[in-house]
Amino acid sequence: MSGSEPHLELGAQGAAVADVQHRLERLGISKGIDPLGVFGPGTRAAVEAFQHRRGLRVDGLCGPDTWSALVEAGCQLGDRFLYRRSPMLRGDDVAELQQRLSALGFDTGRVDGIFGDQTATALGDFQGNVGLPVDNIAGADTVRELLRFGTRHDESSELVTAVRDRELLRQGPPTLAGRTMAVGEEGGLSAAIAALRRLLVAHGSSVHPLHHPDPSVLAAEANEVNAEVYLGLRVLPGDGPPSCTTAFYAGYRYSSPGGRHLAELIQREVCDSLGLADRGTHGMSVPVLRETRMPAVLCEISPAAVYVEQASVLARALVVALAEWVSTTWD
Repeated sequence: MSGSEPHLELGAQGAAVADVQHRLERLGISKGIDPLGVFGPGTRAAVEAFQHRRGLRVDGLCGPDTWSALVEAGCQLGDRFLYRRSPMLRGDDVAELQQRLSALGFDTGRVDGIFGDQTATALGDFQGNVGLPVDNIAGADTVRELLRFGTRHDESSELVTAVRDRELLRQGPPTLAGRTMAVGEEGGLSAAIAALRRLLVAHGSSVHPLHHPDPSVLAAEANEVNAEVYLGLRVLPGDGPPSCTTAFYAGYRYSSPGGRHLAELIQREVCDSLGLADRGTHGMSVPVLRETRMPAVLCEISPAAVYVEQASVLARALVVALAEWVSTTWD
C-alpha cells in the first residue's frame, strides 16, 4: 500500500483492504470467509484480534495506529539496516534488537520498538565489546554476531531495562515535593487537569499541564520537560454504568514496573473515592504510553460528566495514589 495511512471499516472494499488482509494472514490471523478486498465481519474480527494482541484500542477499525502496528509487525531482525534517524525507525525488528541487547546487559531503555538514542548507544557498546567496528548500525555483521549469542528475552528472564527502571524509582524522593510531573488530556478535560495541578502544586510538585488532541504530541511534550511521571486523563468511550479503567505501557513482552504499580494505585483510589465500577488495569501500547520515556498511565473514566461533577474528588484520589506511588520502597 502506498500513500496516506488508511482508515478502513466494515463495508470497505479495494486494494487497501486486500493489503490489510494479506498482512494479517502473514501474522497468522485469518480473515475468515471474507473475499479478498472486502472488509467483512471476518476481517473486522481479525483486526480486533490483532489490536488485542498489540495492546491497541479494540474497535475493529483499521486507522492510523492499527495500520502502523501492522507495518511494524512485518519487520524481522535482519530484513533492513537499523540505525538512528529522524523520524526514528520503528518495528518488531527494533524491538527484537532491544530485547537481545538488554538480555545481554546492554541498556537500550524501554523495549518499545523505537530506535532512539539509548538503543543506538547500547548497540555501539555491544559492537565494541565483540570487536566489531562501532558505527551504531545494526547491519548484517552486527545482527549475525548478536544472533550468535542466542539470547532473547522470555517470560522467565529479566531485562536490564526493568532492573534499571526499578533502580531509578528507588532513587527518587519519597514525597511529592520536588517531583516533576506531566498531566495531560486530549481535549475537553482542562478543568479536571487544572484541579489536579492545583493540588499537586500545593504538595510541592512541579506540574506541567499538557493539552493536545494528538497523543504523540502529549508524549513528546512530557519528554521535553523531563517529567518523572505522566498521568493522562481521557473519557472512556461506550455506554454502561459510571466506570474507570487505567492503562500502563506494555509491549513486546515488556511492561513498565512503575507504570503498572501506579495504574493499580490509581484504579483503587479512583474507584473507591468516586464509587465507579472497576474495569481493572491493563497494559497497552497506545502512543502516549509507548512514546513517553517515563512511567506513564492513562486513566479513563465514563461518562464525561464525572470529570465535571466530581473534579475535586477525582483530583484528591489521584494525588493520594501518586503520593503512595512515590513512597513505594521498590525492594
